[in-house]
Amino acid sequence: MIRYLVMIMKRKVIVVPYQQEWPFLFQKEAQHLSNIFQPILVDIHHIGSTSVPNLASKPIIDILVVVKEIRKVDLFEDLMKHSGYIAKGENGITGRRFFYKGERVRTHHVHVFEEGNSHILRHLAFCEYLRTHREDRQRYEHLKKKLANQFPEDIEGYMTGKAPLIKEIEQKAMKWYLNRI
Repeated sequence: MIRYLVMIMKRKVIVVPYQQEWPFLFQKEAQHLSNIFQPILVDIHHIGSTSVPNLASKPIIDILVVVKEIRKVDLFEDLMKHSGYIAKGENGITGRRFFYKGERVRTHHVHVFEEGNSHILRHLAFCEYLRTHREDRQRYEHLKKKLANQFPEDIEGYMTGKAPLIKEIEQKAMKWYLNRI
């Protein structure tokens, strides 16, 4: 009898200092995504920690794509696949389409929402708040570094550990952001 050993490669949780090239990597990929989603595209935003200057991050560019109609995103899965992306459907968030590039070493996450979805404002407010609120940015960075050391091969543990602070900052960010409009 032959036995097969199946190794499941775990993604490493690595948090690195802010990199000056992140905005350029976003711009390059945003142009490519604009070409793919052009018929239904409304807007594209750089989100996540790589969009916040001076914030350490996992080196994965998070991109928010806003479209006219979320159901039509599924028609573009083959184009995304040819661009190196893996489609994950809603991936836990109703009304979203999620894609990632890179199996073991991720380089990009693409979050697609239909215009008017409340998650768009949540993402934008969170990032803008961290750009302008140094103390909370530093608290968040400190926690991310601590969790990356604590859970170097456990992305779920890392994400779960961040959740309470993210929720706290999101609440502050939404109030702050809406008061600015």
